[in-house]
Amino acid sequence: MITFRIAETPSEFKTIASLAEVVWREHYIPIVGKAQVDYMLEKFQSSEAIKNQVESDFLYYLVSYNNKPVGYFAIMKEAEALFLSKFYILSDFRGRGIGKKAMRLIEAKALEFQLNKIRLTVNIHNTNAIKAYEKLGFKTLGPLVADIGNGFVMDDYEMVFGVKN
Repeated sequence: MITFRIAETPSEFKTIASLAEVVWREHYIPIVGKAQVDYMLEKFQSSEAIKNQVESDFLYYLVSYNNKPVGYFAIMKEAEALFLSKFYILSDFRGRGIGKKAMRLIEAKALEFQLNKIRLTVNIHNTNAIKAYEKLGFKTLGPLVADIGNGFVMDDYEMVFGVKN
């Protein structure tokens, strides 16, 4: 059984940070290197960073499979689109329909916020994620490069999905 719940407590933030440690180290070290992953985990995915993002209008969802935390995603309402900021599932739990079910919830949130687009950014070298997003119906708008400090940049594509009522 796949379930989603909004993360609101320090314990839930810690669970998400622990999931991020596993997923990011496994997935992103080959793409951007250990130093950048270490920096990004501390800056964006520590318990404190998640707490600060939640206080700044991000909604973090903890994803569970048979009552076991297996991933998370984060969204934020923007003026023109719902921003899908994070979307990570442990590798052992991919391919079980979790992503599709999560997207239905994300689409419902976009409609609830009266937004007809979902927007995200994805590393240009993250080919598996790009293919998965395309399979879900996302289209690539173009490249985005963002300086994130400490000499690091995020070299991404911006992708968009049109939500239908």
